[in-house]
Amino acid sequence: MASSNPAVQTVSTDLPAMPLTLEGLSVLHQMFRFRWAEWRKLDPSRQQEIAREAAAALSPSEEAGRSAVYSMLGHKGDLMLVHFRNSFEELNAVELQLNRTALQEYLEPTHSYLSVIELGLYDSSVKLYRQLAERGLRPLSKEWNAEVEETMERQREAMRPRLYPKIPDSLYLCFYPMDRKRGESLNWYTLPIEERQRQMEEHGMVGRRYAGKVQQIITGSIGFDDWEWGVDLFAPEPLVFKKLIYEMRFDQVSAVYAAFGQFFVGVRLPVAELGDWLGSSG
Repeated sequence: MASSNPAVQTVSTDLPAMPLTLEGLSVLHQMFRFRWAEWRKLDPSRQQEIAREAAAALSPSEEAGRSAVYSMLGHKGDLMLVHFRNSFEELNAVELQLNRTALQEYLEPTHSYLSVIELGLYDSSVKLYRQLAERGLRPLSKEWNAEVEETMERQREAMRPRLYPKIPDSLYLCFYPMDRKRGESLNWYTLPIEERQRQMEEHGMVGRRYAGKVQQIITGSIGFDDWEWGVDLFAPEPLVFKKLIYEMRFDQVSAVYAAFGQFFVGVRLPVAELGDWLGSSG
């Protein structure tokens, strides 16, 4: 029997619990505090040399839309680097490349986040599972899995631009990690997939109202980092972050089941202006 509490209502279903997901680019966020006191001890000519070396290392990736630098607001750090790559191996190479520059001596890591671009297919999953069940296929059987993989392959091709995007060139970035609650009385993962699909559809309707104002990229981090998802919001002005996130607080999936980590906000810093940011132009 479904609970009388609307926050925990469920739908009786024999469909598989886990929704299908599509994965794309690997993503790494790096946050640093800059050692300004040590930096100011350097001769201006050495500062310029270090700034040029760092810019040369980062420029090709920035131009390709694969890396971006942000000047952070607040005490959580001074610089945030975001990297989009095809694999974890490539992300590791990015880290090593930065570590080999002289600028690394003045960067103190404060936070990082590892994830992959993810598209959750709640709606498509429920529809496909129902169709396969109506055809008499047993969930997770060889025949079932073959049908699922065929559908997923078509979806991967159709969604390729969203799975393999460039980093948006918007002036502002807001990044935060989040979970779905797994408490004793409120556990997102105990809800049947049909109920989760309903709540996610409601949640998505809010986001669609901000189309053209905010570009959102969701990344999955289960098994990769301390939270389950990462959210990147890109926009030309920051107030829209507050409005979007606040409005989403009122839909059921956020109000009842969402838990949020720290928020990191930055202003896009073109690599060509890194020397100006460091105060070493000349």
